[in-house]
Amino acid sequence: MSRQSPASSTPLADSAEPPLTPDTLVLDPQASRVLSVFDFDGTLTRHDSFVPFLRFAFGPRRFHQRMLKLALPSLGFLARRVARDQLKARLINVFLKGIEAAWVQQQAEAFCQRSWNQLMRPAGLLAVTDELRSGAQVTLCSASPALVLQPFAKRLGIELIGTELEVIDGVLTGHIVGNNCRCENKVLRLESIYGPLEQYRLRAWGDTRGDRELLAAAQDAHWRHFHPAWRRGQLAR
Repeated sequence: MSRQSPASSTPLADSAEPPLTPDTLVLDPQASRVLSVFDFDGTLTRHDSFVPFLRFAFGPRRFHQRMLKLALPSLGFLARRVARDQLKARLINVFLKGIEAAWVQQQAEAFCQRSWNQLMRPAGLLAVTDELRSGAQVTLCSASPALVLQPFAKRLGIELIGTELEVIDGVLTGHIVGNNCRCENKVLRLESIYGPLEQYRLRAWGDTRGDRELLAAAQDAHWRHFHPAWRRGQLAR
């Protein structure tokens, strides 16, 4: 079967294969094994959600005070001396070390309720609904902390794979469990939960370099599918 280039927003369909519809999902048991995977930030949302969440949760004053501690690591990132994952780990440590997980969950619920209409892309929400109605297994797969995204996944009615934060005795340690859920780790996390991806017809939506491996593994890969056409461009290498 011909695979779509991630730069395109429309999957390339094999002319010998019938399109996936609710009817074919019932008639063809193999076709029912569809796994639909959505990146969250920038794909289903209009922009990043984690930093706005931190500002919402801590308030402008504490947010800016803590962001000052990230000035040097941020400059190192811009100078390519600090890796993206290192900067992410530092951000989590500065803001969440010693914070009760229950408090973060409460703030995440409030943030989801407050920001939903402004944050979420309507076309993305319709796509999630269509995938659920088709009978596919649907999940988010995001580098943002799962603790923060759980209310969004619950409201969407889908599963969630995100970066896991270490919690000891109900308190966040400021460390990530395992790896940041981006690049090849998205594929590894999917396989750890769903098994070998070859057993599925994998459909994937993403919008950054961190989604490249996920999109490469998919039969139906959608690059910046919900973005304006002028913003889609080419998938970064």
